[in-house]
Amino acid sequence: MKPFFTLDELEAATTIVRSFVPHTPAYAWPLLCNRLGVEVIVKHENHTPTGSFKARGGLVYVNALRCRGGLPQGLVTATRGNHGQSVAVAAARNGLRCIVVVPEGNSVEKNAAMKAFGAELIVAGKDFDESRAFAASIERERGHHLIPSFHREIVKGVATYAHELFASWSDLNVVYVPIGVGSGICGLITVRDLLQLKTEIVGVVAANAPAFALSFEAGRLIPTASARTFADGIACRDPQEEPFEIIKNGVARIIRVSDNEIAEAIRVIYTDTHNIAEGAGAAPLAALIKERAQHAGKRVAIIQCGGNVDMSVFLQILGGQTPQPQ
Repeated sequence: MKPFFTLDELEAATTIVRSFVPHTPAYAWPLLCNRLGVEVIVKHENHTPTGSFKARGGLVYVNALRCRGGLPQGLVTATRGNHGQSVAVAAARNGLRCIVVVPEGNSVEKNAAMKAFGAELIVAGKDFDESRAFAASIERERGHHLIPSFHREIVKGVATYAHELFASWSDLNVVYVPIGVGSGICGLITVRDLLQLKTEIVGVVAANAPAFALSFEAGRLIPTASARTFADGIACRDPQEEPFEIIKNGVARIIRVSDNEIAEAIRVIYTDTHNIAEGAGAAPLAALIKERAQHAGKRVAIIQCGGNVDMSVFLQILGGQTPQPQ
């Protein structure tokens, strides 16, 4: 497949991203390594100014709009929270109005963060896919530009995290990365291939939101009727063709992890690194814990893609419980 972008384009995207997002760290935490018996590197995308890797994508997308001939009067998008924060930041930095559509029962604290960054918040739909359809209707009615969750420019922006990781740790044997809509894993695959590295990439989904895993195993898109997991960043039931093609050709396998396993991984991350992970951010560690026996003597990375978990949910998890999805 033709790469989504070139290394020169990635360097240009990095310059744009650096106006807001610093280089995030990738640490080998001794307690975590001892627990797993594996040298494990944690890429801390929870350390961006929005608490998520998504902070990178909106800036590059809106800059591309500007370069293609001018900015619209406003932006609209659908999200479970992290992508919406990114779009809100990009809109504010470019003097644009921003509408973000979220599903019913969405994270209270992610909603508050999007509004704090300047977005007008609309609650519509029972899940992300229904919110996405409602956002499209706003595009038609108000004339706002609809920013999708997956687009070449967004992938280019978020891929800057992957470039940082491989620049610091070029000899990784395996990287575990969560799959939501697909921008994070597609950026990682593209950068690995551009750098001609042999690193194995393993995608991670929630067992109750297995659409990408089912699709990968069947070799064709298979949507699911629901995506009921408290890990809202990977609650995808309707995978799209463009990211699927990249994932299908770029990953070694896709692992399912249960909500109980994700909750336990959140506790492990907090205990061993004193970092807070949201469900999607802990899913890669949950997958590594399942497969750790096959990685003895290897150097493995996990992408902690975000730390935006509501306090009430985090307290349940620290108390040994597994939250129920909204």
